[in-house]
Amino acid sequence: MGFAYKVGPEMEFFLLKPEEIMNGIPRACDKGRYFDLMPLDWGEKTRKDIINHFNKMGFKIKASHHEVAPGQQEIILRYGDALDMADQIMTIKYGIRTVAKLNGLHATFMPKPFQNDNGNAMHVHQSLSRFGGGNAFDDPESKYGLSELAMNFLGGLLTHAKETCGILTSHVNSYRRLMPGYEAPCYVSWSNRNRSALIRVPAMRGNGTRLEHRNPDPAGNPYLQFAVMLAAGLDGIERKIEPPEPVERNTFTMSPEERSSLGIDSLPETLGEALNLINNSEFMRKALGEHIFGQFLTIKMKEWQEFKRLITPWELERYITSV
Repeated sequence: MGFAYKVGPEMEFFLLKPEEIMNGIPRACDKGRYFDLMPLDWGEKTRKDIINHFNKMGFKIKASHHEVAPGQQEIILRYGDALDMADQIMTIKYGIRTVAKLNGLHATFMPKPFQNDNGNAMHVHQSLSRFGGGNAFDDPESKYGLSELAMNFLGGLLTHAKETCGILTSHVNSYRRLMPGYEAPCYVSWSNRNRSALIRVPAMRGNGTRLEHRNPDPAGNPYLQFAVMLAAGLDGIERKIEPPEPVERNTFTMSPEERSSLGIDSLPETLGEALNLINNSEFMRKALGEHIFGQFLTIKMKEWQEFKRLITPWELERYITSV
């Protein structure tokens, strides 16, 4: 189609004390919060060591900082070609774990290790660039500074948001993260400033015009994640799908009736629900190809069936003496 697909992922992860994990209780290595810079603690030193290693290897690190939860870190990669970025993500995940271990810590990309704190996301900034040069999403004369192509791409992402969710958030634990109150989207909407939306359009325009997809997590397969987002966006372009109006209010605080009146749908609440949507989707079958479509569903349905048989400590504590 004459475009290059560019992505810029934000990698979030936790640095944990390894001896606590052996006891079955994950514990953060620090008490830092969002963008804390001082004091220079164990987590801060380890993250800087990680950055130094990858800078020496020639990786283009755009930024890094402490995230919202204790022990949570973020590394933002400078955007590039999607296939190259998927390769980099796989390398970086391995490298982060290795450097963390050398510093006496355990790094995890588990989506939601702590019940009452934010989980790990991998927000993906994406755009199409013309092979002749220039960002195909930019249009300074349009209502939102987005070209018709960008609006159709956005329309495709929203139209297929429920079907692609099982790839973008592909673990049982992923759906612990997609809950109101922890900066993770659970409703299908887009916005310019509202961070509760599934897709946000950052303020930068011109060559920096992009769409930020906020439900992927770093535990997934980046090759499949980028593939289905691209397929959804291109389907929007081919079918000229128009997105609804942006929702600039916090969707978490709306009543179900308010969301319904605005046409705001919900993402799947469990891996099982997400897998059923994939299984019934011809779009996803085409996007993934028959082999990966079948193998992915087989492996993930086994994971879901194992989880459904599990009796959790919460159930035992709540029911064994009360019913």
